[in-house]
Amino acid sequence: MNKIVIIGGGFAGLTALRILSKNLKLGLDITLIDKKETTDFLPMLADCIGRKINPDWLNYKIEKVARKRFKFIKDEVILIDLDKRIVFTKNQTFDYDYLIIASGSETNFYGNDNIKNNSFTLDCVDDVKKIIDALSKNKFDNFIIAGGGYTGVELATNLRVYLKKNKRKGKIIIVERASEILGVLPDWIKNYVKENLKRLNIDVYVNNTVEKINEDKVYLSDGNRFEDAIVFWVAGVRTCEFIQNLKLEKNAQGRIKVDQYLRINDHCFAAGDVALFNYDKGFLRMAVQFAILEGKTAALNIINSIKGKKLKKFKPYDLGYIIPLANNQSCGV
Repeated sequence: MNKIVIIGGGFAGLTALRILSKNLKLGLDITLIDKKETTDFLPMLADCIGRKINPDWLNYKIEKVARKRFKFIKDEVILIDLDKRIVFTKNQTFDYDYLIIASGSETNFYGNDNIKNNSFTLDCVDDVKKIIDALSKNKFDNFIIAGGGYTGVELATNLRVYLKKNKRKGKIIIVERASEILGVLPDWIKNYVKENLKRLNIDVYVNNTVEKINEDKVYLSDGNRFEDAIVFWVAGVRTCEFIQNLKLEKNAQGRIKVDQYLRINDHCFAAGDVALFNYDKGFLRMAVQFAILEGKTAALNIINSIKGKKLKKFKPYDLGYIIPLANNQSCGV
C-alpha cells in the first residue's frame, strides 16, 4: 500500500486527487488534509459584492467529493518532517510514501496585527460573507483598498457597482505601496485600467500605505486620514506558516523552489501557489490555470514513481490573463 498525503483542497490539490483516485488499483491510500471543510472558487469572490452572486454557490464540502476514494481530514498542518516523511497537524500525525504540498497562499499582513485585526480580507467564501454583512449594516463614507494588484482593482470596481445598485455614495481609494498599480504588467494595460478607474470615480494613491486603523479611522503614510472608513487588505500573499518554517530554498513569499518535475525531493512534490517553478527567465506567476496543470503533473509523477517509469517534466501552458473589472470593461492578453 502506497500512502499518499495531499495538503490543500484547492485547485491544485483537488486536481491531483482526481488523477490519483483513478489509479486506486495501484494500491493507493490517499489522505487529503485541509483546515477548511470546503473548497472555495476564489476567482469569483469579488463578484459576490458587485454582481450579487450567492457566496454559497462558490463553495463545496470536500467530504462530499470523497465517495470512499480518499480520506478527508479537517485539520491544520503545523509541521512537515521531509526526512522522516511525516506530516504533523494540530491533532495527529500522518506518515507518507508520497506527499503533495498544495496548500495555496494566504493574506500577508507583514507582521502588522493592527491591520490584521481591523481590516477585511478576501481569502475565502466566509470572508466575502463578512464583507457583505458589514456593507449592509454600516453606511461607510470611505472604502479603502490596500493593494493595487489584480484583486485590488477587481474589488474596487465591484464596490463601485455595489454602491451604485444600492444608491449609495462613497469615496473608493486604492492605496498602493509601489509607484504604479498592477506591478510588472504592460503599460498599455495599466493605462487602460487607470482610465477606467477614473471614469468610475475610483482614486489611486501610489507610493503610499495604510499605516494604522483606529476603529473607523484610517491613517495613510502620506498623512491623509479618513473617517467612517472600511479597509480591505489585499496587499500581497504568502505561504502558510508551516511552509515558511521549512528549511528549503524559497522566495520572499515563501514559495518553495521545485525542479522540472515539481519535486522538492523524491517523495515530495509542490503544486499551485506553493510551487516556485523556473520559467521564461524568471518564475511562473500564481494563477489558477497553472495550479491545475501542476496538480495534474505532480499526481502523474507520483504514479510514474510507483510504476518505476520516467517522470514527466512540467510544461506550463499559458492561457494569458484578464484584469476583471466589474463594469464589464475588463482587459487582458
